[in-house]
Amino acid sequence: MKRVLKWTERLLFAAAIGMLAYCGYVLVAAHVFQNRERRHIEQLIANPQAALTSPKGLMGRMEIRRLGLSVIVEEGVSAHALRRAAGHIPGTALPGHRGNVGIAGHRDTFFRPLKSIRHNDLITLTTVSGEYHYRVVSTKVVGPHDVAVLDPSESEILTLVTCYPFYFVGSAPDRFIVRAERVDGRGLTVPTRLTK
Repeated sequence: MKRVLKWTERLLFAAAIGMLAYCGYVLVAAHVFQNRERRHIEQLIANPQAALTSPKGLMGRMEIRRLGLSVIVEEGVSAHALRRAAGHIPGTALPGHRGNVGIAGHRDTFFRPLKSIRHNDLITLTTVSGEYHYRVVSTKVVGPHDVAVLDPSESEILTLVTCYPFYFVGSAPDRFIVRAERVDGRGLTVPTRLTK
């Protein structure tokens, strides 16, 4: 019996070491990706012609300065994409266009600072097409199947989605939603455009 316990102890210890190593790998890989893509987006902004030959997938960078949040946003919400960046939700609008821009991120990595977001916080999305500013107008918690928060809009809005509660262990039961409206550089609401 002692022999079985000793082998079980060793097996569990090895499994714990393996899980820690995997977590370390994921964190380092995400950090390397973020730094590389941050440099890439800066190069594309400096030389917009290069964007024509740039690989698809990179949407831009999202920042909420008050929270110290700065994250690369790429197209899609696959497990692979969300492990290394925030993801633009397919089927939602693009920044600068009328509609609802949806961006998702993990609560235990890039979107952890959202736990402290407040009404009127400013969110900046920087893309090759320009810099877009949004002001937070509301937050709420919804069920995981409530996709109405991503419904199209006549105005330019941004919806951030992450799991909730923030410190839940395991698969969180709900979603935390941040809704923001497009504003200009002076903080004034951008009027709805009928051409887009």
